[in-house]
Amino acid sequence: MQRTMIDRTQERFGIWPRRLAADTGYGDAANLAWLVHEHGIEPHIPVFDHVGRRTDSFQRTAFRYDHHNDLFVCPGGKQLVQHRRDYAIPRPGVDKDGFMRYRASKHDCDACALKPQRCPGQPMRKVARSIHEGARDLARDLSKTDAYVTSRRERKKVEMLFAHLKRILKLDRLRLRGPNGAKDEFHLAAAAQNLRKLAKLVPILPAITPA
Repeated sequence: MQRTMIDRTQERFGIWPRRLAADTGYGDAANLAWLVHEHGIEPHIPVFDHVGRRTDSFQRTAFRYDHHNDLFVCPGGKQLVQHRRDYAIPRPGVDKDGFMRYRASKHDCDACALKPQRCPGQPMRKVARSIHEGARDLARDLSKTDAYVTSRRERKKVEMLFAHLKRILKLDRLRLRGPNGAKDEFHLAAAAQNLRKLAKLVPILPAITPA
């Protein structure tokens, strides 16, 4: 739906956004990659991932990714790679979900003093990396900027307007049929919402006592 709205805005009005603010529901890897790599739009969107762990073991962020050699380095200095031997039939490096799996050596993990923190209850540690990780990293970096804070504030203002329409003006369901009916109903509701705002801007004059 988000992609359709962006394309329609470009086709009808010739407007192309430089940045896009949205909630975590739009922060999946494929969507971020579509915004960054295909359209050059800055994603001011929280990244949707599960890097946090319920145990006290090392988080994924503790593992450094080596772009040049395409591997991860654990806090103990050991390498996590996709394949440790050559196969007669090459195996795909990406699974059906678009992730690459990197694994440590069981020999390294067994001899490591950090094993209780690195992979408790597992023979070796595994780390997943999305094929769209570059776009995800950009979104994470943008989340630390002042522009991102401004976008988040503006997004919440818009969301509050829709919440006000639903909860206060009781627009929880449409009563007119068809696209044109929905359009008319939303326009009337928005007009009522704007009138409420304007009424608050009008100063209240003190009552004039007749002489």
